[in-house]
Amino acid sequence: MPAVPAALTDRVESVRLAIAAALRDRVIGDNAEEKRDAIMNATGPRWFSESSPLYTVHSDSSMFIGGMRALLFQSLHPLAMAGVAQHSDYRGDPWGRLQRTADFVAATSFAPADVAQRAVDIVVNVHKRVKGTASDGREYSASDPHLLRWVHVAEVDSFIRAHQAYGASPLDTAGYDQYVADMAIIARKLGVPAPPTSVQGLKDQIKQFRPELRGTTESRDAAKYLLLTPPLELVARVPYSLIAASAIAILPRWARSDLQLPYLPITEQLVVKPIGQIISSTIRWATSGDFVTPAV
Repeated sequence: MPAVPAALTDRVESVRLAIAAALRDRVIGDNAEEKRDAIMNATGPRWFSESSPLYTVHSDSSMFIGGMRALLFQSLHPLAMAGVAQHSDYRGDPWGRLQRTADFVAATSFAPADVAQRAVDIVVNVHKRVKGTASDGREYSASDPHLLRWVHVAEVDSFIRAHQAYGASPLDTAGYDQYVADMAIIARKLGVPAPPTSVQGLKDQIKQFRPELRGTTESRDAAKYLLLTPPLELVARVPYSLIAASAIAILPRWARSDLQLPYLPITEQLVVKPIGQIISSTIRWATSGDFVTPAV
């Protein structure tokens, strides 16, 4: 087999570095190396060992798709969505919100325990200020244990679904059970009461929330904004749109209906889901050797 010309190898590597740099800018920000040192290279005991399934899931590029799916799924609780609509500048600064969330996931997953605890404390303090009245007249608070539980189970379910569909090395049943149990450790520190500790427990809790979930004007507007009109330059919209389509493909059918998102099962099985796997592989290749925590 003939050798690959050095010029072609250099060109491919330059493309990889460009994609990785764009992801770092969007998800981590300008100080990627500083964050890497503070989280990955700092010494001290961690909440989780490197053998934890949490490491496997949260270091996989499928988290980009899982994060998008989590945003859409979480928005189906009217009170949770009211907090986002009234207190989050997701329209004016969507990437800032993405970076802050990615920082939290990275810190609580990989950083020394003291760094992880500081990240939790910051979020808990922010939650104390997020309260108000939803459009249906009900009062809400981000510190409400019930809402905290919904945000948690919607996020964990999304990360698992994305990893199962698009991850490099999907876990077995026991592995995902342990992942849910590990995530419960973080959830308790955030104030979530009795978070699920197994996949079955996760399914049961989501089922209990089902009567409370529905699409609202706010959630549908947020979905359209995130999926159709994100503040991206033209060159970035194609991969972003593919990530969004891959996220929609792993939402429950009822959730898509409530958010007025399309459901095309044949197209998704034959086209969208394979594209999601390709997108995850491309991100994985582009960021190999780089610190990118692709969660939201």
